Amino acid sequence: MNKKFLVVSAVAVSLLLAACGSDSKTATPATEAMPESTEAMTPTTEAMTEGTTAMAQDIVAVASAAGSFKTLVAAVAAAGLVETLQSAGPFTVFAPTDDAFAALPAGLVDKLLLPANKDLLVKILTYHVVSGKVLAADVKSGDVASVEGSNITLTVADGKVMVNKATVTAADVMASNGVIHVIDQVILPPDVDISTL
Repeated sequence: MNKKFLVVSAVAVSLLLAACGSDSKTATPATEAMPESTEAMTPTTEAMTEGTTAMAQDIVAVASAAGSFKTLVAAVAAAGLVETLQSAGPFTVFAPTDDAFAALPAGLVDKLLLPANKDLLVKILTYHVVSGKVLAADVKSGDVASVEGSNITLTVADGKVMVNKATVTAADVMASNGVIHVIDQVILPPDVDISTL
């Protein structure tokens, strides 16, 4: 389940990166802003096994196969980001699980999947993606530019890695075009107000 979520997130990030093109914000590159080795970013045995198998599959395929990223995969498809996340990349996707999407206000996911909200959905999904392949051992505390363009804040403390307020629950789920780190919450760009939907 975590593998699928990571794959979907990676796809979302890839799509965001493709959509953003060469636009760049001044933020620390992911490899400079991620903490060194940390217990929370250490991949689980399940994630490592899945990651090894997934190396021949792109981020979208890995997320789809995981089973725990059904909502993320559906969102990536609705946003038109599948092809982007299947491209060469590499991408680092912070993939929220189905449970993370379920924790959003009732009806919000259904609203985000509507064609009228596609631009907002793309913005949210690409906020979960960082350009390049950032492994857990490379993560350092600091701000990192997302594919969406806004910075995400990575915090490494007490053996845990946080992405904004989300916790990384499984790390280093490998794909042929990047890596997925599973997170327990959907993160939102600072200028997105979901209460207006």
